[in-house]
Amino acid sequence: MDFPSAPLPKAGLSHQEVLDRLAALKTNDKQWEEGKVFGLVYDAGKAHHELLRDAMALFEAENGLNVLAFPSIGQMSHDLVRITASLLGADDPRSGGAVTGFLTSGGTESLLQASIVARDHARARGIARPTIVCATSAHAAFTKAAGLFDIEVIRVPVGEDYRVDLAAMEAAIDERTAMLVASAVSYPQGVIDDVTAIAALAESKGLLCHVDGCMGGYFLPFLTELGNCHVPFDFTVSGVTSMSADLHKYGYASKGASVVLYRTPALARHQVFMTEDWLGGFYASTTMAGTKPAGPIAAAWASVMHLGHDGLLQLTRNTYVAARKIIDAVNAHPKLQLRGEPAMSVFAFGAANEAELDIFAVSEVLSRSGWHVDRQRHPDSLHLTVHAGSVKATDAFLADLHAAIEEVGTRRTEDRSTTYATGD
Repeated sequence: MDFPSAPLPKAGLSHQEVLDRLAALKTNDKQWEEGKVFGLVYDAGKAHHELLRDAMALFEAENGLNVLAFPSIGQMSHDLVRITASLLGADDPRSGGAVTGFLTSGGTESLLQASIVARDHARARGIARPTIVCATSAHAAFTKAAGLFDIEVIRVPVGEDYRVDLAAMEAAIDERTAMLVASAVSYPQGVIDDVTAIAALAESKGLLCHVDGCMGGYFLPFLTELGNCHVPFDFTVSGVTSMSADLHKYGYASKGASVVLYRTPALARHQVFMTEDWLGGFYASTTMAGTKPAGPIAAAWASVMHLGHDGLLQLTRNTYVAARKIIDAVNAHPKLQLRGEPAMSVFAFGAANEAELDIFAVSEVLSRSGWHVDRQRHPDSLHLTVHAGSVKATDAFLADLHAAIEEVGTRRTEDRSTTYATGD
């Protein structure tokens, strides 16, 4: 995609000229307001977005680095961490009652921070270059962590159900292993790994266990309450030592806001960076960034406070019903096949017989109709993240999907590339 650069204007543009140019730049963007973008934007309605914009504007200038200067930011961050921890089992006696954590800029940063904690926890035990063992379905951020932080990530296969192969995970453990990873849910196929078994394995070996709940952290607790999730995945599971959950997904906050949690304060302390090794005095930060925008923190706080428990429960209910409608339609179509058994509203599907249907050709037709879906490989699949904004467009999507399949027939596309995954 070609992006010609805009020169710095000699005389600054007027307020209105800037806004006009910004509006022009958006001309070719997908229209997420119509519910045609699966993922990327999680839409709880126009009024909700207006609230988020107002909250962000109120804290547009403040710097989240220093909560002594801006104690409001510290209070909002504390509230968001406690709310998230409570949703993920911290109030249950089985959690140990000491779960704590930090606000981050997104799921990738939460997973990077959990990886750093695992590395430093292992180094404190004399392991110079620790390993993290996770499935091929675990988020790409763990591979990014390996490149950034002198960690080796060992990926093990998934089974036919797309859940981590527990025997392969156990076989990959050695004297350098620092942490095992479970997904709840995994981004590619939306399944929940066997958290209980993975955490028990980690505990038996004296290892950390991170549950990546970036996708499911603000959905699965409410789905459990609705009676549609029956497997444990949070701090009520013995052996789970850390979790991540994104507010800017199913918490319907603005980008970017996520939370990373630790079972004990001692473990969480590995995330805090402190130094006096420069002429600027004492410096400390709890996340990757130093300076960080306060606007997304305020918007995340506004989102959960405005929606409350009942609002999030209703959004979960509506989203799950819409997702199941699409899933049932996929299962009923003779040319389509679901990839695994998705636990919530994140899933992938492809051709039942790739010789008879090119699912990437189907995605090209859908794109011409304004839909945005991700492509995945191994096997070729289309990926959908259904959210509250998708509800109004579900019937239209299914109609266009069926029409696209008919139009494509047995035609093949030359473009075998995948699109950017949106699991952050």
